[in-house]
Amino acid sequence: MNFSRLTPGGGTAAVDRPLAEEVPIAIEYNGAGYAVLMATPADIGDLVQGFTLAERLVTHDDALLEVDVHRTEAGVIARATLPPHRTDALLDRVRHCASDSSCGLCGIENLEQAMRPLPRVTTRTRADRAAIFRALAALGDHQPLNAATGAAHAAAWVGADGAIRLVREDVGRHNAFDKLIGAMARAGTDWDGGFALLSSRCSYELVEKAALADCPLLVTISAPTRLAAERAEAAGLPLVALARSDALLLRGNAVAL
Repeated sequence: MNFSRLTPGGGTAAVDRPLAEEVPIAIEYNGAGYAVLMATPADIGDLVQGFTLAERLVTHDDALLEVDVHRTEAGVIARATLPPHRTDALLDRVRHCASDSSCGLCGIENLEQAMRPLPRVTTRTRADRAAIFRALAALGDHQPLNAATGAAHAAAWVGADGAIRLVREDVGRHNAFDKLIGAMARAGTDWDGGFALLSSRCSYELVEKAALADCPLLVTISAPTRLAAERAEAAGLPLVALARSDALLLRGNAVAL
């Protein structure tokens, strides 16, 4: 897309710059509409799998979702079928989503739903601080969409040695993490003593996704909110925040660090 580049000295130049795609992706389960996400239309099967795990509609022990993707002029429709034994979870969550949609989180029942207890993290990282610094230095090389557009977040699975094993990108930080978790679930891989590295701030939603994915260590480029730190502590999830090339901010028990 064409832009005009302006400089402080008064210079003007025409530039052609690629822009990241962002489209509505409507997710349906068992034929019923559930949610619409604004996301980058790539790795949609991974996105739906990770989102479904984060919504607690399935567990990691359930069968993988088959996702039918239909592209339209208005966006993308992703249709998934939940296993029969998860139907009650779907109906319960749809009931809460229906009440949430009108006025946000309204009523004590919805507040309790939003702050549901998280499972305790059972895995442990084997990474040390050198591994984290190694991954930070390499992350940019694994972000082609962000390199081209400057508008995408990345979520990376990093091995215990600091090698980046898998990355997913999206204009939304939540979507990128859902895509990563979904891709790992679909491939049947676990964290293997490594950790998750996110190119974003540490919001409480990202902490919840990490805990539900039994991630042993969450590393983010920016700071956590107070709620994120509290939720991580309750789940036994160690956090490394404000991860920079010269320093890390650690909260929680990550023995290898």
